[in-house]
Amino acid sequence: MKRREFLKSALVTGAGLLILPGGVRAGRNSPGNKLNIALIGTWGRGAAHFDAIASENVVALCDINEDHLAFGAKRFPGAKTYVDWRKLLDDHQALGLDAVVCCTADHTHAFIANWALNRELHVYMEKPLAISVEEARVVRTNWLKRKSKLATQVGMQRHANPNFNRVFELIRDGAVGELQAAYAWGNRQIRRPGYLPAQGAPPPNLHYDLWLGPSPDHPYNPGYFSGGPGANCLQWNMYWDFGAGQIGDMGSHTMDLLWNAVDAKLPTSAEAKGEKFNPEVTPVECESPANDWRGPLRVHWYQGGLMPNSPPNYDLKKIDHGAMFKGTKGFLVAGFGSRVLLPFGDNADMTYYKPRPQDKMLPPIGDFQKQWINACKKPSLKTACDFEYSGNMIEQMLLGLVAYRVGKKLEYDGATGRVTNVAEANALLRRTYRPGWTLNG
Repeated sequence: MKRREFLKSALVTGAGLLILPGGVRAGRNSPGNKLNIALIGTWGRGAAHFDAIASENVVALCDINEDHLAFGAKRFPGAKTYVDWRKLLDDHQALGLDAVVCCTADHTHAFIANWALNRELHVYMEKPLAISVEEARVVRTNWLKRKSKLATQVGMQRHANPNFNRVFELIRDGAVGELQAAYAWGNRQIRRPGYLPAQGAPPPNLHYDLWLGPSPDHPYNPGYFSGGPGANCLQWNMYWDFGAGQIGDMGSHTMDLLWNAVDAKLPTSAEAKGEKFNPEVTPVECESPANDWRGPLRVHWYQGGLMPNSPPNYDLKKIDHGAMFKGTKGFLVAGFGSRVLLPFGDNADMTYYKPRPQDKMLPPIGDFQKQWINACKKPSLKTACDFEYSGNMIEQMLLGLVAYRVGKKLEYDGATGRVTNVAEANALLRRTYRPGWTLNG
C-alpha cells in the first residue's frame, strides 16, 4: 500500500495515527512517541511547565485571559487556542490528545481532572487536586478505575527533593522508635475580610464568567487578579468558593512531607480550632487508623503562626514550613531540604536503630514532570503523587476544614465518605455549583 493511501486508511479506521511537526506517532503508548499535550492555564504556574512539555507535541492551549493565552502561544505557536477548557476537552479526538497539564484556579481543578479522565486522558494537575471532600473522592475513584492505563500526578513538585526519601527511611526504619504522632505546619498568614465588592467591569481580554466557572456568582473585582506570575493564587485562594486557603496551597507541599512518611490513608476523625473568619489560621487534627507497620496515629496541621510545641532543646520556629514526627524514643524535625534527629529519654541511645545500607536507600525521583511524562508513555511506571495518594491527603485536609466550620470534632467513615456524628457537617463535604457546570462531564 502506498504511504498516502495507508495514512488515509488509518485515519478513517480510527487507528489513531496523527502526523505532526514533531514526527510520526506509531501508537499512543509507544515509548519513542511524543505525547500530544494540552496546557490549560498558560501563565504563572503554566509557564513553569513550558520547558518540560516542550519535548512533546503541545497541540492545544487554553486560558480565560487572552493576553496569557498569547503569552503561551509565543512559546507554542503551532498549538490551537481556546478560552473554554470544556470546548478543548470536547475536541480531544480531533486534536489527537493524549494528556492534559492543568494550571487553572483551584476551584476548577477537580472538574478538569474528572473531565479529562472521562476522555481517557493522562492528567498532570497542579495542587490542590480538589477543594471539597466530595470532589477529592470523585476524582480519586474515577482514576482508580483507569489506573492501569492512565498516568496522573499532582503538582507537589517538592516531593522530588531527596530529603523526602531520607525522612521516609528514618521513620520506617525506627529512628524515633514507634511512631506516635506527626505534625506539619506553615507560617504564612493572609488576612481576608470577605469577598471583594464589585469594582468596574472585566477587561476585554478576561473571560470572567469562565474564570468563575462552577463557583457561585461573585462580582468582578480587579483585586482577584492583582498578583504576579506564580503568586496570583494568593489573591483568591483564601475564599471558600475559589480555594481551600493554605490547606490547599503550601499545605499541599508541607503535608506531603509528612504524608509520604506515615503511609496514611483516610482518617477516622477530624478536629480543628482557629480564629473565626480567618481559615488561614486553622489547626487541624486527624486520627488515622493503624496499618501493618504502625499503630493508630494523630496527624496535625498548623498554619498562620500557630505551631506544635517544640521538642526539648529545639525551636521549631527555625523552619517556616516543616514537619515533626514524635516517637517513643525521639523526634524527627524536617523541612523540605533538611532534617534533624532528636533522641530523648534514658533508653534513646540509638542502638535500636540500624540505618539501611546505601544499596537499600530509595532512588531519587528525578525530574517530577518528566516522571509523569514517562508514565504516560509506559503506564506500568508509577508516579510519586498520583490521584490516589494526593486524593487521600487532600481529603483529610479538607475534612479538617469542615470540622473548623462546624466547630465540632467529626467522626468519619472513609468507606462511605460520611460524617457519622454531626449531621450538618455532611452538607459541607460538597460544593454548590452554578447551573450548567457538572463535575462528571
